[in-house]
Amino acid sequence: MLDRILQRVRDYSPHLLEPEGPLPEAAVLMPITRGESPELVLTLRASGLSTHGGEVAFPGGRRDPEDDDLMQTALREAEEEVGLAPGIVEVVGPLSSLISLHGIYVTPYVGIVPDYVEYRANDAEIASVFSVPLEFFCQDPREVTHRIDYQGGAWYIPSYRYGEYQIWGLTAIMIVELVNLVYDAGIEMRRAPASYIDLTR
Repeated sequence: MLDRILQRVRDYSPHLLEPEGPLPEAAVLMPITRGESPELVLTLRASGLSTHGGEVAFPGGRRDPEDDDLMQTALREAEEEVGLAPGIVEVVGPLSSLISLHGIYVTPYVGIVPDYVEYRANDAEIASVFSVPLEFFCQDPREVTHRIDYQGGAWYIPSYRYGEYQIWGLTAIMIVELVNLVYDAGIEMRRAPASYIDLTR
């Protein structure tokens, strides 16, 4: 499975948005554990944060002027937030860029990490660190679907429930792109699923 993840992400040509004007840049790391049953490592952001407080997210943050590129931003932020040493991350490649609701240009990077890492959450930013089997998302076990207007069209974004955690928004978009790429999951975000009920009508 790991070989397939490596091959498909390396061969992938992500969609890179071209914003109309300059935007602040950020990057996140999508850590996947090395093993027969790969897992995605996620964080629950501290509730007191001014943006995305109490939400599930990948380790990441805004680009610093000292960062050589956005990949370095993702690795630096992962180390600062969860104690993940850059030297043990095998960065495979980027997925498609996104623009957050706060107008930030976000690029996700897929990275392979050992499955024995002891994460150290930065209490000022991170409430907890947890992992989810990548295959969990393949059957699209969505709890609800959120419709958002994004990039000039309607998007139907799944919201997943894993234990006590709700996984939605940009994080869910990144996960869907990953499982579609690696598993041919065929999860559609540009069309309403059969289960979708439009409550605005």
